[in-house]
Amino acid sequence: MLLGCVSLLTDAASEMIIPLLPVFLTGVLGASAFALGWIEGLADAVASALKLLAGRWADRLGRHVPFVRAGYAISSAARPLVAASGAAWQVLAIRVVDRTGKGLRTSPRDALIVGSVDAAQLGTAFGLHRAMDHAGAVLGPLLAAAFLAYVSEDLRVLFWLAAIPGAAAVLLLWLGVREVAPRAAPSAAAARPADETPRAHAPRRLWRFLLPLGLFTLGNASDVFLLLKASAGQSPLATLPLLWMGLNLVKSLSSVPGGRIADRWGRRPTVAAGWIFYAIVYAGFAFAESQTQVATLFVAYGLYHGLTEGAERALVAELAPSRRRGTTFGWYHLTLGLLSLVASVLFGGLWELFGSRVAFLTSAALALAAAAALLLLAAHGRVTPASD
Repeated sequence: MLLGCVSLLTDAASEMIIPLLPVFLTGVLGASAFALGWIEGLADAVASALKLLAGRWADRLGRHVPFVRAGYAISSAARPLVAASGAAWQVLAIRVVDRTGKGLRTSPRDALIVGSVDAAQLGTAFGLHRAMDHAGAVLGPLLAAAFLAYVSEDLRVLFWLAAIPGAAAVLLLWLGVREVAPRAAPSAAAARPADETPRAHAPRRLWRFLLPLGLFTLGNASDVFLLLKASAGQSPLATLPLLWMGLNLVKSLSSVPGGRIADRWGRRPTVAAGWIFYAIVYAGFAFAESQTQVATLFVAYGLYHGLTEGAERALVAELAPSRRRGTTFGWYHLTLGLLSLVASVLFGGLWELFGSRVAFLTSAALALAAAAALLLLAAHGRVTPASD
């Protein structure tokens, strides 16, 4: 719960900036959609490479809290510096440092969560953490919208103010979070969803998940492109944080139910359902013309996150040996981050060359292919377990 509160405050700080970053880059600094893709993709790639390194290092030391503290402190210090940027490359440098902090903290933090709960409740636990994280992403845009509507439309001043909740998160973390001893692997008699498999087969089972995940991620560009789609419809500046707030409100409200669904009905089917829903929403974005259509799809998109975020992490945790959780989560986050770079650059390039419709439809097609691959590989694993 305390880690959830830290994430809430950190996301409040981050999401005072992120919903307005596309407008800041394209409108104030004169960058293109292709440049936006590179900035977000490179930042996420750096973060994900560090998630693997930090996870392995934390596992070897048997200590996760120092990485969590350092990661949150670095991000909180770097993030507001976007306000001082005068060129797109400066935003890139700041975003890389910000995401470096995320890379240091994420896998060790996930390992702390796994060590704190029973195996049968992993989906719910991660869902709760994601719900609080997204609640912060509701608070941040709300503060930004209020500032823009009632105080000033000076984005740089707003970005500086994001330092306040970030500092509060770091203080809470240093005062309250302590190391948790790793729990032993659950016994075979423990209640398991149908898709959980013996840990002896964990490496191959992990790759049977990471391969479809990689295919999906190739089409899962940064969510800031959704903001670019909304701003292309001439939405007023103050409405962009409100759209982002609505998206994250749905994420927050659906994360715990999504985690419970994964615990009850199985993690892989829940993830596949989320990816299929993603494909439907992105196909809708491809043909959406009015601001009402874009806003509806924007908010509905949050259900994809609610269905998949807790379920994916719970699935990874099932396959992680108790003393290698940080490393296993590192491989998961590395897959997401490195392919997110390709996805964001690809999406931005398709947008620039062929328009947003082609970019959104390409992502939708990749999501459908990934869902099919996930279910087929899972079925193959259950039919021929001896091959592991």
